[in-house]
Amino acid sequence: MSKKGAGTSQPETVPDFLDSGAVATLNAGTHPAPFDALGPHKFRNRRWIATLQPDALKVSVTVGSKTTELRRLSGDVFAAPVPGKSYTLTMHYAGGVTHSTKDPFAFEPVLTDMDEYLIGEGTHKQLWRALGAHVTKHQATNGVHFAVWAPNAQRVSLIGPFNNWDGRRHPMRPVGQTGVWEIFVPDLTDGTLYKYKVTGVDGVAGDKADPVGFGSQHPPEQASIVRDIAGYGWKDKAWMKERAARADRSKPISIYEVHLGSWRRRYDDGGRPLSYKEHARDLIAYAKHMGFTHIELLPISEFPFDGSWGYQPVGIYAPTIRFGPPHEFRDLIDAAHQEGIGVLLDWVPGHFPTDAHGLAQFDGTALYEHADPREGFHQDWNTLIYNYGRREVKNYLVANALYWLEEYHLDGLRVDAVASMLYRDYSRKDGEWVPNKDGGRENYEAIAFLQDMNIAAYGADDSIMTVAEESTSFPAVSQPVHGGGLGFGYKWNMGWMNDTLRYMEKDPIYRQHDHHLMTFPIDWAFTENFILPISHDEVVHGKGSMIDKMPGTEWEKFANLRAYYAFMWTQPGKKLLFMGCEFAQPEEWNHDAELNWGAAEQPANKGIQQLVRDLNQLYRETPALHVKDCDHSGFAWVANDPAQSIIAYLRYGAEGDAPVLVVCNMTPVMREGFQVGVPKSGFWQECLNTDATAYGGDNRGNLGGCQTQDSPSDGHQQSVTLTLPPLSVVVLQYQEQI
Repeated sequence: MSKKGAGTSQPETVPDFLDSGAVATLNAGTHPAPFDALGPHKFRNRRWIATLQPDALKVSVTVGSKTTELRRLSGDVFAAPVPGKSYTLTMHYAGGVTHSTKDPFAFEPVLTDMDEYLIGEGTHKQLWRALGAHVTKHQATNGVHFAVWAPNAQRVSLIGPFNNWDGRRHPMRPVGQTGVWEIFVPDLTDGTLYKYKVTGVDGVAGDKADPVGFGSQHPPEQASIVRDIAGYGWKDKAWMKERAARADRSKPISIYEVHLGSWRRRYDDGGRPLSYKEHARDLIAYAKHMGFTHIELLPISEFPFDGSWGYQPVGIYAPTIRFGPPHEFRDLIDAAHQEGIGVLLDWVPGHFPTDAHGLAQFDGTALYEHADPREGFHQDWNTLIYNYGRREVKNYLVANALYWLEEYHLDGLRVDAVASMLYRDYSRKDGEWVPNKDGGRENYEAIAFLQDMNIAAYGADDSIMTVAEESTSFPAVSQPVHGGGLGFGYKWNMGWMNDTLRYMEKDPIYRQHDHHLMTFPIDWAFTENFILPISHDEVVHGKGSMIDKMPGTEWEKFANLRAYYAFMWTQPGKKLLFMGCEFAQPEEWNHDAELNWGAAEQPANKGIQQLVRDLNQLYRETPALHVKDCDHSGFAWVANDPAQSIIAYLRYGAEGDAPVLVVCNMTPVMREGFQVGVPKSGFWQECLNTDATAYGGDNRGNLGGCQTQDSPSDGHQQSVTLTLPPLSVVVLQYQEQI
């Protein structure tokens, strides 16, 4: 305090960092480095405290038992020299309202030097522990730490109801050269709404959801929500210990694909979908009853548009709030594991929507996406494509895969639309795509990303599985990276699905001309570790339901579908079936309504449902049907009779496992006295017949099995003579003689 005369004083000299220009930019929300002005700072050996508090009539600072009133410099900026260390701000508002809090600008940075290094290098495998919103204690104070990557932004501010969505109040500070901005805000808790106000290089500000946020508002609202995901009490230790064996190629894997929004609905409560906790009770019990080994969930990462089914996610670190908060999603996973059922998640790293609150032009530049629309815009879906060649973007996605596997104990990821990632010219005409550095169509950066993701996922926990939805002949998708492959555990066999459905849709009188559609897929069946998929994509967009695809009378339709499912379950490869297909839902899938469970009570539909349950049991309990799903030595043709549309093959397990004979009659004509060669003499027990009355058939068959006869056939020294019901599959297993 300078003295002019006895008893007369002049205001304290204001520090340079709080001159009129600095104060004006603080009030305007345009200060280039607000942490250099706000909070505690030394000036001429004294500590000054400055704060911006809109709507406050006055502001005081309390240090210990001493309170000092700050001076209003201009507008909403208050400051004064205040001695001492830790302090509390108290704002006084109209009507006698006060609010006290620690000063966010008094705290040191939270991110460590190692975080900075790994983020800058693009190798932070636990990126979600550094970025996003974290409920934590920092410098002995409870609050939330926020961090976001926006390297080209002029300024980033935290906004929410706690500051009236005012971007001036909580500007964030840049962290080194990483492009990350951070702030710790005392007193905020789980459940707090927030966004980032990001001012781009052009000076235009936009409100963005958190790219690494753990929670979001229910669409169409767009704010992120602070979610404390620490401290869940998992009860699945036994499952986690043994799941590696369950994911092995030699084990039975039968997957029930589910869209949580339409499996069942509560029409006694406004028609809402079941919650995560209700699914934990009802869905898991049903899947176990049906004998599935795994459930695959259509994407549950937060997404704005219901009609995208989750395939256009905005918040890839946030389980959608549509069914409950993150811990309740964990309840669903935990319940599945306790019942011996694995859970896979449909994961979408191929593209993201253009919604303004999402990743698009996040910091005013093409940050997550390519700037060139020939590389960065997906014409089929009107979405943006990740720039896989940018190390921070690749890190963001690889870490996201690890996040779901680690934080939610998911047993695997099914990666959507892999083909669209692998090829630069995917669904593009000449001139609409940019060749790679060698002039080719392969997307080297996407390939490297997928390889790195698989290396990281299996490296962190080799008991998980990754699955590629890949529809081309790209080589070695499910082979190890060190051998030149992409590193996936399994690949969907889209060719098998397309060919066999084309066959089944034909009138049986014409099937003899397309017999190869059922037999040719074996030629490539062991080039990858395949899953045979009947997915949601086959029962939407005018393709018809599974039962609607089948030709003939109503009885023939159901008989055809029963035969097809038995063919599928006895072919080499793991299995996947979309919900509703297991009971032959008559309509196409509608994401806005629950499955037609009323149809499931009809006798013919109930027969299909019972068949699928029995097929799952047979598949699980019969080694010959699963041990060599991915090994050519587990399959052998016996008879192929195109004229009669009869297909017969053998399945083998490990040494000592009883072989299985499968004979398919794909015409509505009964075949009696059909001779088939078999590799062993003795009794072959009929363990499944799709014409059984329990499934809706007429119970024609082989009276429980048949004895071999010393009559060579099909390259074997002995044979069996069978009755083949119309449009049926019979499965026989060799019984060791006692």
